[in-house]
Amino acid sequence: MSETLIADGPVLLELDGAVAHLRFNRPEASNGLDVPLLRALYEAVMRIHGEPRARAVLVTGEGRHFCAGGDVKTFAAKGEALPDYLREATSWLQISASALIRLRAPVIAAVHGFAAGGGGLGLVCASDLVIAERSATFMLGATRVGMAPDAGGSVTLTHLVGFRKAMEIALTNPAIEAEEALRIGLITRVVDDGAARAEGMALARELAAGPTLAYGQTKRLLWEGLGATVEARLPDEARTVAELSGSEDAREGLAAVIERRAPEYRGR
Repeated sequence: MSETLIADGPVLLELDGAVAHLRFNRPEASNGLDVPLLRALYEAVMRIHGEPRARAVLVTGEGRHFCAGGDVKTFAAKGEALPDYLREATSWLQISASALIRLRAPVIAAVHGFAAGGGGLGLVCASDLVIAERSATFMLGATRVGMAPDAGGSVTLTHLVGFRKAMEIALTNPAIEAEEALRIGLITRVVDDGAARAEGMALARELAAGPTLAYGQTKRLLWEGLGATVEARLPDEARTVAELSGSEDAREGLAAVIERRAPEYRGR
């Protein structure tokens, strides 16, 4: 039986039996992240924290994409106010990623379309298990617009794929197809197109019926075993993203994406 916990807005939340189903709900913007969505994401994750009936979590996106990253049109429109806007946006994103990691319930991301930037790839990295459709594409994309990784990605990505591969992904921003993402350890499983949500729900229900106390403690041990914890890196990430967002290169990168042209960076 399904119960609606958050019925409208940029993030929706349902309790389907013992599975909390969190959905990004800005399909017209490819679920791009802005402050209202990020605030709603944090509120939804905290609602799950306070819901004892939720024994597993499924994260999906409405529309054509899981999450295409930051809303570059909103960012570009902020002009010189962008650093202040991104300080707030990054803060909401980081505490949301941290809250997902700290959930005792296993978190499964079911990805279709694009998973890019801190919202897409960063939250994928903060999930415990990731199911992706065969045509799904992953991209970090931060340096592509003159910024830096966030959502804890500067820690989680390295541990998932290794230092050299993480550096390549961060600096060259390749579009990583699902099979390659599986090969390098970025995701857990590849399924046919159109099947990610159903497969993710099936896995979430399986986990919800299992020893969730043990799952929660196992999650804690594995995440804390990373050494440099995600939380320890968040303040430096936030400062770096905000500082870079005020640069000429960041404004040029955002403009180039919107105008669908190659950027001309000057290193300032």
